[in-house]
Amino acid sequence: MKRIGIILGSSPGGGVYQYAQAVLDAFFRLPKDTFELVVAYSHPVWLGLIPQNRAKVIHLDESFRSRIFNRAWHAANLPMAQWRKVAPFIDPNVRILVTEKCDLWINPSNDNWAFRAPVPSLGTIHDLMHIYEPQFPEVGSPGEIREREFHFIETCRWAKGVAVDSNVGKEQLIDAYKIERDRVYVLPYIAPKYIYDALESPPADLPYDLPKKYFFYPATFWLHKNHAGLFAAIARLRDQYPDIRLVLAGAKQNGFTEAFRKVEQLGISDNVVFLGYVPDSHMFELYRRARALIMPSFFGPTNIPQLEAFVAGCPVAAAGIYGVPEQVGDAALLFDPKSIQEIAAVTEKLWTDDALCADLIERGKKRAREWGPEQFSARLHKIIEALT
Repeated sequence: MKRIGIILGSSPGGGVYQYAQAVLDAFFRLPKDTFELVVAYSHPVWLGLIPQNRAKVIHLDESFRSRIFNRAWHAANLPMAQWRKVAPFIDPNVRILVTEKCDLWINPSNDNWAFRAPVPSLGTIHDLMHIYEPQFPEVGSPGEIREREFHFIETCRWAKGVAVDSNVGKEQLIDAYKIERDRVYVLPYIAPKYIYDALESPPADLPYDLPKKYFFYPATFWLHKNHAGLFAAIARLRDQYPDIRLVLAGAKQNGFTEAFRKVEQLGISDNVVFLGYVPDSHMFELYRRARALIMPSFFGPTNIPQLEAFVAGCPVAAAGIYGVPEQVGDAALLFDPKSIQEIAAVTEKLWTDDALCADLIERGKKRAREWGPEQFSARLHKIIEALT
């Protein structure tokens, strides 16, 4: 009987949290006669996602004293090797993880537990955009680069294995940190569980005044999400298609003020709907009603919204960056996110071509069947077997 743990450190919201949910669901699909499970969590939201009597559950409490001590150690540039020796005696959370004697701890949230605790771990590195897209301040500021480099270097040094989202992500990690190839495991994203659960539910009533026909783009308002490029494309098409509509869902971040200003400057306020933050329970219906998902983000290697759209039966157009072509196959239209002309061209096709949209829906559903929860769980199982 192997003892496997999972550390749930992320807070609700965003792709990392969604990915951690998918890993947690796959974790609970592990054979009961082979694996004994332990769940360590920090945010209380995770308690509602843990089946009763399926795993031992422990709480990790990052106290103020613990955070300050860790920051001081890091700021003093003291070696991680020494920290891993003393941490079980001075950090109660590390002591808990060591005491559980797990054969492997899975870290789906890019947590620093992958190297802070002297335990066998599967770390996760979602992207290296601070290297490939450093022009965006959310990843390219000196402080952010410094923190990411420290985190990723130590994860690659101490984790038994590291999970990435794609073959492109694997090659980027090997190139950047010279980690051994056989320690990097590709575990591609899938749509979150709440999207699959909605397939079995009746259409949801939504509290929004939605257009009858609209494009959908769910994304937190970071600058790298490229709302500006999508707005410019909509403005280019508005005179020919005055009824064109774009619905946006996402929390405000450093790109929101500029996005709102851009809509006004382009004179497309009547064509763009800002919903703000949208709960998970509304997402499937927003996709289902949409004409298409337009995903112009500059960041990858891959992303989750196109996978949500595939499951929900929503056509997809996405930026053909990094690992996205590998991720979507022939189930999406691809474009250069730097080219307003290309964004406008695919947007016009999707707005006007019913047959194209119907074909993309079927291709997306097929893609979702080929890589979904069952395949994801099987891949995670293989990775665990390889590491234990």
